Amino acid sequence: MTNETTSAEKPAHRGGMLQNLLFNIIIPVIILSKFSGEDSLGPMVSIVVALAFPIGYGLYDYSKSQKTNFFSVLGIVSVFLTGGMSLLKLDPEYIAIKEATIPALIGLAVLISQKTKFPLVKIFLFNDQIMQVDKLHRILAENGKEKEFQGKLWNVASIVAGSFFLSAVLNYMLAKIVLVSPPGTSAYSEELGKMTALSFPVIALPSMIVLMIGLWYLIKQIKLLTGLKLDDILKQH
Repeated sequence: MTNETTSAEKPAHRGGMLQNLLFNIIIPVIILSKFSGEDSLGPMVSIVVALAFPIGYGLYDYSKSQKTNFFSVLGIVSVFLTGGMSLLKLDPEYIAIKEATIPALIGLAVLISQKTKFPLVKIFLFNDQIMQVDKLHRILAENGKEKEFQGKLWNVASIVAGSFFLSAVLNYMLAKIVLVSPPGTSAYSEELGKMTALSFPVIALPSMIVLMIGLWYLIKQIKLLTGLKLDDILKQH
């Protein structure tokens, strides 16, 4: 990959994972679970407010990078599904399926994107917020290791995808255990909030551990292919 291509991809990483998760997933879920009751925003208004965050962030990101934000699209779809299911008062089983489907689709997207010009693994791990990407590409090219490195990135993508597949299973199990009340009731909204609160220790921590394994593997392979030390690989802030 040339330096020109790498530079072109930088805007896509501008916002970072924390901002993406916050505006596209976390805030909308909190609004839907905590403020959708009749004594608060109500079901319809809460959906509109929740949608404003991924739509607003997606438009902001597009104005800067001229590229559609994958996580904003995901957030919009998630809000529509969760809000729509609550309005229609569908069985909690459908919420559980939705909770499992979204991370599973991200996992599949990570694997499929490896065959495109914009692999998602570069958003999660191999990006210029974590590593000195331009420098690494230059040294890999000088060593004739670019093609071998692409094979290692496929292994990393498999690990990253595995973290989302694990999240899908844990999401489904958590939703099945916590969501027991009929949709549209105050008890159901409280259970959505409880599920959101439990999602970090139950889902995020195991998934983060798998991601850290992927990062460790990636760094190890870069060290083997380039001969660089850790300080020469990681971004110095």
